[in-house]
Amino acid sequence: MARTYFGTDGIRGKVGQSVINPDFALRLAHAVGRVLKKNQARPTVVIGKDTRISGYMLEAAMEAGFNAAGVDVILLGPLPTPGVAYLTRTQRASLGVVISASHNPFYDNGIKFFSAQGTKLDDAWEEAVEAALEQAPQWVDSAALGKTRRLDDAAGRYIEFCKSTFDSNLSLHGLRIVVDAAHGAAYHIAPKVFHELGAEVIAIGCEPDGLNINDGVGATHPEALALAVRANRAHYGVALDGDADRLLMVDAAGRTYNGDELMYLMVQERLQRGENVPGAVGTLMTNMAVEVALQQQGVEFIRAKVGDRYVLEVLHEKGWQIGGEGSGHLLALDKHSTGDGLVSALQVLQSCVRSQSTLAQQLSKLTLFPQTLINVRLAPGQDWKRNTLLAQTQAKVEAALGQTGRVLIRASGTEPLLRVMVEAQDAALASRYAQELANAVKAE
Repeated sequence: MARTYFGTDGIRGKVGQSVINPDFALRLAHAVGRVLKKNQARPTVVIGKDTRISGYMLEAAMEAGFNAAGVDVILLGPLPTPGVAYLTRTQRASLGVVISASHNPFYDNGIKFFSAQGTKLDDAWEEAVEAALEQAPQWVDSAALGKTRRLDDAAGRYIEFCKSTFDSNLSLHGLRIVVDAAHGAAYHIAPKVFHELGAEVIAIGCEPDGLNINDGVGATHPEALALAVRANRAHYGVALDGDADRLLMVDAAGRTYNGDELMYLMVQERLQRGENVPGAVGTLMTNMAVEVALQQQGVEFIRAKVGDRYVLEVLHEKGWQIGGEGSGHLLALDKHSTGDGLVSALQVLQSCVRSQSTLAQQLSKLTLFPQTLINVRLAPGQDWKRNTLLAQTQAKVEAALGQTGRVLIRASGTEPLLRVMVEAQDAALASRYAQELANAVKAE
């Protein structure tokens, strides 16, 4: 069934337009409430949000929609997405709701959901909600209305959880760390986590005003963190995005490490501790160098579709623990049920402390392959899959690259674009072959 509202990570759009408005938020919450009540007489949901000014409006609308369906609500206030997942479990709630557009600008917002186990929900659940949205609302009578309360210590509970994932025999004493929360949901949490584990913390991107989330800071703008690390002579920098489920890190030299490299390090740390790591999951975009390096160590590597929910699905299917994306979505299922930027940062820093070595030293044997990505605009009705010249060119390039590179061609899910990516050990080759493929698309 084709979904009308749900994308790869919940529902997202510009505030005030077709879906991100109070009317739709109320109807959505009511529809979700009706789906929940098919299996539970008196469901409870928790609602968290990031720091966008529109969060107040959407939170109030969803609270009303749930209450009108006979669902109780616990308000968490500003809290990282993985914090909502954690408290959904510990509060024994039926569902977790996050009001956030992650790394997008403030004028966007979104709504996503977690199961009672703190995991992303499957397509079938989203389809059931969309079906309920098409039905006329059924408001419960006054005696059956849901109630709302606020969990005042939500941030403190999540801080303690994050700290619990760091080895209790280790500390961050002696380390100076710059923490960039992107003026987002972790602004009042991330600095405390690292400080309470012993680090000297310099905070940037921790002064939200409702309009500045992700604006020139955070994981989408790591250059701000790199400058701050060098200026403060810090040992490390930690960059989160607006809802703190994404992580990039910077070392003392100002060098940025992406999700592919950090995922590889998390696997290495477990191998060095003698743990069994049968496999790891990346995406179609994961750098080939990571795949090659893991396979050389006997760790199977599988690529999922782009999107952390698909990485999570494969991890569950295989019974594995570690996965992630180059964008910084990292999963360590032995620590948390979902991707968590703070928990992932602690896993990386734990490895540095335990081995008494830097990020650069630990990743010295991993050199990412150069990638060239070209976005080619498709003409209306253009069927790129039937492009004979493109198929011939792709076959020629793949034969030339052999085991030293790869080609990935995929359509954008949101725009009329074809994304042409070539990865090779030689940067010039990657660029040349990507342009040849792009020209083949344009020739049609």
